[in-house]
Amino acid sequence: MRVLFSTTAGTGHFMPMVPLARACAAAGHEVRVAAPESFASHVARAGLDHAPFDDVDPAVMGAVFAGLSSVSPELANLTVVRDVFGRLDAQSALPRVRDLVDEWRPDVVLREPCEFGSLAAAERAGVPHAEVAIGMGRMREWVGEQLDEPLGELDEIVGLPAGTCTAAAATARVFTSVPAGLDDAGSAAPAESRAAVVRFRNGSARSRTGSLPATWGDPDQPLVYVSFGSVTAGFAELGTVFRGSLDALAGLPVRVLLTTGQAGEPKSLHPWPANAYVAKWWPQEDVMPLVGAMVGHGGFGTTMAALAAGVPQVVVPLFAADQEVNAARIEQAGAGVRLGGRTDAVTELAAAVERVLGDDGSRAAAGALADQIDALPDVSEVVPAVERLATQGM
Repeated sequence: MRVLFSTTAGTGHFMPMVPLARACAAAGHEVRVAAPESFASHVARAGLDHAPFDDVDPAVMGAVFAGLSSVSPELANLTVVRDVFGRLDAQSALPRVRDLVDEWRPDVVLREPCEFGSLAAAERAGVPHAEVAIGMGRMREWVGEQLDEPLGELDEIVGLPAGTCTAAAATARVFTSVPAGLDDAGSAAPAESRAAVVRFRNGSARSRTGSLPATWGDPDQPLVYVSFGSVTAGFAELGTVFRGSLDALAGLPVRVLLTTGQAGEPKSLHPWPANAYVAKWWPQEDVMPLVGAMVGHGGFGTTMAALAAGVPQVVVPLFAADQEVNAARIEQAGAGVRLGGRTDAVTELAAAVERVLGDDGSRAAAGALADQIDALPDVSEVVPAVERLATQGM
């Protein structure tokens, strides 16, 4: 069986797909990842074969993002979903993805929710397709609500009847690592109209032993892991969150591990507080078994990694709608605290961290969600569902 995965150029969009892609490859299937040319190194690091498609013209994309700082967060999110993902990314990807589907003839296409070129190509060629979730169910619904016009343009480009891509995106099967209790709450759609969902876990987070990049501070004090994802450091207006977090936590009886992502520079944050260590990156599966509380921005990868390990969270949404959705669900589930105000929230950070570290209820709620994740089938066990989709369309 030939399985085509497709993604935009974002590690937060690609990494949730990697366990399923590797599981398909381990089961003996041919796997390729359609992704922008600029994303080649990320696909290579995951040990997967890259099928490149065109990046959006940097000047065009730069002009769009330059305008986001002058509009409200709500309008910025709409612009990214409709104009970046729905139009620019999709229409740049489409020509070479369409050629790939025609020439390589995958048996099934698995795409992340914001890559739509492969959706149009699969529908045009009659290839079964599904979505690999990078967020909660409510986020998937919200994205779908914004896309009638750009998906209609894709219909027209590839010669499909109007409304084809919109309907296909809404009804496609979903593979997700989010447990049902966290995923379904807050959904605006009636249960009978939701897409079929296949849930999985990537191994067992609780069985891992953990390791740290260095030795620092008092090892008897709880470890607080601070991560604002892979791209935050690339936004000048958000960069203060790193220094602010270090300063806010400097006076607490904790050890702090802060990662900046590849766009950040740990040396720029010198001098580090005595209780802190800063690195560009450290594997989350290594740090989570040792963490007492996590501070994050509500990105899907960090949120789910903490939940799988039973770690309570302080969530500071910074720039994307899914971060708000994830933060709200964590707080509603009792597994942590949401702080509003974006970078200004660091003034409340110390109190919030003390709260979750000292709150048995937060840890119990996070542990209950970890139990739900542990009860899901391992990712290797859901490969047959991909095979059925390819052979039976269901």
